Parts: sequence; C-alpha cells; structure tokens
Amino acid sequence: MPVSLIILAAGKGTRMNSDLPKVLHPVAGAPMLHHAMRAGAALNPDHTVVVAGYSAEAVAGAAVGFDPTVKVVVQDEQLGTGHATLMAREALSGIEGVAVVIFGDTPFVQPETLQAMADSASDVTVLGFQADDPARYGRLVMDGDQLERIVEYKDATEGERALTLCNSGVLAARTPLLFDLLDAVTDDNAQGEYYLTDLPALARARGLSVGVVQCNEAETLGINSRAELAAADALFQNTARAALMEDGVTLSAPETVFLSLDTVIGRDALIEPNVVFGPGVTVESGATIRAFSHLEGCHVSCDAIVGPYARLRPGAELAENVRVGNFVEIKNATLDPGAKVNHLSYIGDASVGAAANVGAGTITCNYDGVMKHRTEIGAGAFIGSNTMLVAPVSVGDEAMTGSGSVITSDVEAGALALSRAPQIEKPGMARKFMDMLRIKKAKQSRGS
Repeated sequence: MPVSLIILAAGKGTRMNSDLPKVLHPVAGAPMLHHAMRAGAALNPDHTVVVAGYSAEAVAGAAVGFDPTVKVVVQDEQLGTGHATLMAREALSGIEGVAVVIFGDTPFVQPETLQAMADSASDVTVLGFQADDPARYGRLVMDGDQLERIVEYKDATEGERALTLCNSGVLAARTPLLFDLLDAVTDDNAQGEYYLTDLPALARARGLSVGVVQCNEAETLGINSRAELAAADALFQNTARAALMEDGVTLSAPETVFLSLDTVIGRDALIEPNVVFGPGVTVESGATIRAFSHLEGCHVSCDAIVGPYARLRPGAELAENVRVGNFVEIKNATLDPGAKVNHLSYIGDASVGAAANVGAGTITCNYDGVMKHRTEIGAGAFIGSNTMLVAPVSVGDEAMTGSGSVITSDVEAGALALSRAPQIEKPGMARKFMDMLRIKKAKQSRGS
C-alpha cells in the first residue's frame, strides 16, 4: 500500500528561548527534523510533506537539504496539530494508501515502529506507550483491542488517570479518510485549537476500527527545552555507542566518545577516549582513532591511524595505512596508501602520494587572501621539517625538500629542493649582547 509521510514542524518552541525553530536544534550534530525524516524514510514513502510555520524558510531549507523530493507546506497560523495536518491536504490530493503523521520534535521514533503503523489493518492507528510515570500524558482508553478514545489528563477521571497506556501523538490512517475526519474536528476546547487526538473518537462514532501500536517509551521522547535537548542527545549517544560496540567496534571509554547521526564506523576499529565525530564521518574496519581527535566530513580507510590530538576537516580522504599524528590538521586533502603526516602540520587543499613522508611543522600555504590553491606531493616524496609549500606548487615523486625551506616553485621528481638564507655566525657576539642587556636592565632599575 502506498505510504505518505506527514511531518509536523511548524512550532517555534517558546521554551527553547531561541530564534532558531525548535525542529532545527541539533541532536547528535543534526537537526531533530532530520532524525524524524530519516526514520520516516525507512518506510520508502511515495510522498513526504513537511508542515512548516515559524521561520518556514529555514525549516524548508533543512528539509529539502535532507531530501530534495520533499514537499513543504506552510501553516501560517498555528491552530493545533489537526489544523497543521490539514495543511498537507492539497499536497496529497487524490493520493490513496496510508498517511503516517509524525512530529519533527520527536526524533527517536524507530523505523520498525512506523512500519507497524503503516502496516496496521485498522482504519485509524494510534501510537501508544506504557509510561513509567504517566504524569500528565493523555491516556488511551481501550475497548478490548480497539481504542475507544483519547482522554487528556485534565479531563480524565481518577480511574482513567490510573491507566498507564499513554498517547504519543503519532497517528496513521488511510489518506482520504484522514482528511475527511479532520474536516469534522472542531476547536470547541479551552485552547480554541484543532487536535489530532479527536480523530479516534470521530472514527469510532462512524463505526470504523481504531487500533493501537505500542512502542518503547524512549521512542516518544519530545523535546521542548534546552534541558530536554541535552537529555535527548545523551540518550542518542548512549544508544549509538552501545550499537557500535555490539557491531564489533572497540570504544575504550565509551562515555567520552561523541557521535553524529550519520557516523559510520567499521568492525574492529578502535576509538580511544575523548574523540568527537562531527557530521559526515566514515571510519573503515581496523582503523584507530586516538584520543582527543576531532573528525568531520572525512573518510578514514582500513588500518589508518589518526591522532592523538588530530583534526580531520571536511574533504579529508585517508587511504589504507595512512598515519596522521598529533596536532596535525587535514582539510580537503587526499592521502594515498602509506602516507605519513606525523607531527604539528597543516595539510589543506592538497594531495599526498603513496608512502610520502611529511615532516614536522610542514604547512601547505593554500590561501592567498582571496582564493585557495592546491599542493601536490608525489609518491615516496620526503618533505623536510618546517617546510612551507606555497601553493600552487607540486613536489614530484621521490623528491625531497630540505628542512626549513620555503618552496615556491615546482620540484621535479627525484630532486632535492633547498630554500634557506645562509647561516651567519659571529664569534662571542652572544655574550656581548647579553652583557649589554644586563647593563641596560640595571640602569632601568636604578632609575625606578
């Protein structure tokens, strides 16, 4: 059956105390909207509609950036979840199948849970959970295996408040039926808003079936404040770390490793303490990421070693058996198999050939104040310590540069390039100079 996905993302999130729309606040390096879209994408929906409202342009940009095929509609006035869902009517006009409605600020609903919603045989299906502390959640009042109604805490009797089966807000229904039922929803309530929670009772009044799919409570976690945002990130990290270790990745101090939504790490990789993975990182099997390294937008191949205290920036591509050592930064550069950059170096907008060795303190001078330029280092080349490579420049295969050189012209294969000022030595001058300084200091002290 065709599936349509509706993601409600119109709210400002007042309790966030932020100009940024709530759904764009990041969890694990990605907007929570992306988490919801990623979970929904597992349904292979024929249509995805994001309902934006506050700062709609920014929300639309984030949505389309994740999935260029998504349709974004705008709820100009926020009048409740039912009203927000109605905004998707035109985008889904004439569409059959089932529509699944989820929330952009509920990032942890699992794909298998949404699949169960989409596969339900009921006319309307609600996602519920058994709450450890039901607090003020809406309760699901059951009639056998059918949902009779959703009752809000403030309207519930003592007996209904004793129920622990609670409403997540996520709902699925046959697409035409969803909008037909929404037409019958009224704003006859204290808030004067239109609510999705009215749909089960309306469906039952028509003799339709209303089922419940249950999930783990953690999947329903909504985020409304900075404290809840931090708690959500902690939950993601713990879950993701456990999944990596289950898949054969060694985390020597898991609680100190921080992952992004899209981090990929292969089996038998070793991640030492205090490593941060920004978005867009893939680490292949057998690689080692040593302590206090920061990686973002990069690819580390099998058996490479990175760090400690290394930084890989977007565009860094490390091939097999590459070595990137302490206090080395790599940006938009490829390092071919066996290349080494072991100490205190910056390699940006460059390529480093197989088995090349880049000495300590080497810098590719890639920026002229307006444009970036590339440096090419050949296979087997040896770059002496403290070499400045002023791009655009190339160093040929098996060539060498002398330590302390400033290389401004191409170096042919097999050549040795030196660029140093001559050393001048003046016998006894150091002692004379220090004596002069001491006399000067003594005069200043007497004067004060």
